[in-house]
Amino acid sequence: MDEIEPKKKYITWQVLALMDFVTVIGFDDIIYNFQNQGMAVVFSWIVLLFTYVLPYELMVGHLGSAFSKDGGGLSSWMRHTSGDVWGYLTAWCYWVASLPYLVDVANSMVVSFFWIITGNGNLEDKLSRASFALLTAAITILFIFFQHKFTSSLQVLSIVGGGAMFIMTILFVIMTFVGLLNGGHIATHPLNLHTFIPHFNLHYFSTIGLLIFAMNGAELVAPYVGQMKDGKKDFPKAMMALALMTAFLTIFGSLAIGVFFDANHLPADLKMNGSYYAFLALGQQFHMGKILLYIFAVTQAIYMGAQLAMLLDGGTRIFLSDTAKQFLPKALTKTNKQGLPINGYWLTTGICTFVLASSAFLPEINDIFNWLLNINGIVSPFVTCFIFVAFLRVRFNSEKFPSTYTYIKNKPWAIIVGFWCLAITALGTIFSIFPQDATPGTAKYTHELILNIVVSAALMGLGVILPLIAKYQRKHAI
Repeated sequence: MDEIEPKKKYITWQVLALMDFVTVIGFDDIIYNFQNQGMAVVFSWIVLLFTYVLPYELMVGHLGSAFSKDGGGLSSWMRHTSGDVWGYLTAWCYWVASLPYLVDVANSMVVSFFWIITGNGNLEDKLSRASFALLTAAITILFIFFQHKFTSSLQVLSIVGGGAMFIMTILFVIMTFVGLLNGGHIATHPLNLHTFIPHFNLHYFSTIGLLIFAMNGAELVAPYVGQMKDGKKDFPKAMMALALMTAFLTIFGSLAIGVFFDANHLPADLKMNGSYYAFLALGQQFHMGKILLYIFAVTQAIYMGAQLAMLLDGGTRIFLSDTAKQFLPKALTKTNKQGLPINGYWLTTGICTFVLASSAFLPEINDIFNWLLNINGIVSPFVTCFIFVAFLRVRFNSEKFPSTYTYIKNKPWAIIVGFWCLAITALGTIFSIFPQDATPGTAKYTHELILNIVVSAALMGLGVILPLIAKYQRKHAI
């Protein structure tokens, strides 16, 4: 066990699990994928949970245990196993891939505030696309200031937001099935075995990336392993707790949603407003009016705030705290008195503005919301591939990288499982390039396909510029 400092405040594995739960899965993730696959998503969740999610999260536990003293998380793992160049590339890709989701989270906060204020989802009628974009940018900047001034905000928001969202999800599931026992009706018809079997076509495979995106992010809390009393043992515990919470939320949450929404005829704005529609319908079934809706809307605002704080803090730390310094301009490595990489936060704002501006070409706010969400199904799984590469390198060289916690002690089996997860993630990334919310052959489909390729390539390609700037600075001693 690492030496414990008596006066230091440590993070427990329970708190870390809640911090990670905030970034990994939420009620909205269930709604998003329900619109993509309908009731067949239950089949997808179950298969992926046992064949992908549980192995992935326990691999993260293994890596966190092996590199428990490193502060850069995934970038540290790649730097140690594959060298400084790969460490930098991983750090850049991981960080920049989180930014479309950061914009999406800020969008979701705008939506939640709108529901709190108006009690309905008529956002398209009240806000222009420009107003929607400005409010999103304002929330992002506000949270940069919030993180700068209140260093303890991350844990507080994560405990409150993650705990409240998990409670709301349990409440939704329990009340849904209580309602059924008391004569409630199921909206999805027919409901039989065939309802849960997916159609394995291009559309289905194009949605796998968003499923992976909904369940990844466990590695984002890796930089906090060093803030635990015994990170080598407690970090894997947090990953196991996370897997259990993820399983409950995805499987039972999807079944409950199928009670209130006909999976064969879903609203076009389900991804943006579906969570609110669900709690509104639940409240009406129990003759509670809009009480549950407002409770959820407030919970959602706090939960999204926790996600935004986690992405700004944890993601930026991964990019800046452990990346080989020769690849970064000096300004980006600078930290303030609280140890926060403040210039990195402002770079985050600039790139988020680019992503938001790219979405402005789409015709409606609902299209903007859906596209920003779907592009995460491309860039996020792409970066998740690095986790499995790091795991494979560690297992191929287990003598060089010992770990207190070992996922699959049989080395050949561990390597096979690692390659399996890598293959699923890579295929999910490739298929996600094809738009999910547009009909093939239409102008909207072509537009979104072009945006998917151009924006994804631009986000990853920007990482080449920073080493060139750093090289120029060294050459001219700036």
